[in-house]
Amino acid sequence: MLAQVDSTGRVVPLKAYSRPNIIDIEASGFGTYSYPIEIGIALRNGLRYSRLIRPCDSWTHWDKEAESLHGISRSLLHQRGLSLRAVAMELNEMLCGKRLFTDAWVVDKPWLDKLFQRAGIACEFSISPLECIMSEGQLALWADVKGEVCHEIGLKMHRAIVDAVVIQETYVKTKYY
Repeated sequence: MLAQVDSTGRVVPLKAYSRPNIIDIEASGFGTYSYPIEIGIALRNGLRYSRLIRPCDSWTHWDKEAESLHGISRSLLHQRGLSLRAVAMELNEMLCGKRLFTDAWVVDKPWLDKLFQRAGIACEFSISPLECIMSEGQLALWADVKGEVCHEIGLKMHRAIVDAVVIQETYVKTKYY
C-alpha cells in the first residue's frame, strides 16, 4: 500500500492523503447583496459536513432562479438553518488551521467572509482556488471527468455537500487518470 506521513506524523494511504479538503457554498443569488445559505465540506479524511444557514434579518436578497437550481427555499432556511454564529463556530472547530479548496473561489470567498463578519467571529482556516493545486492535464480533463462523476453519484447537483464530494472525486480521478 502506498502511504505518506501527514503533518501530525500519522501514516495515511497516499490516495486518501491526496484528496484535497473541499468547501462548496450555495447562496441566495449572485452579486453584492447575495449571502451564503448552505455550506458543504468534504475533508481528505472522509469527514463530510453540511449545514443550512438561517439568514439574519438584514439579508433579504432572494433570487428565485438560484432557488430553482439548489432547491432551497427561504422558509426551509428559517425552519432548519442554524444561526450564523453557530455555523461559524462549528466551521472553526472542525477546520482550525486547515486549508480548503473551492472551484468557485471568486464567489465562495466573499460569501464565507460575509458569514464570519456578520457572525462577529474570526475565520480560523483558509480557502484557496482549486486551480492552485491542479496540473494542466487535470484542467484539460476536468469538465468531462466531472460529468462522469456526477453521473456515477446520481445525486442532485447544486447542494453544497454533493458539489463538494463531486469536486473532490473529480480531483482524484483527474489526478490518477
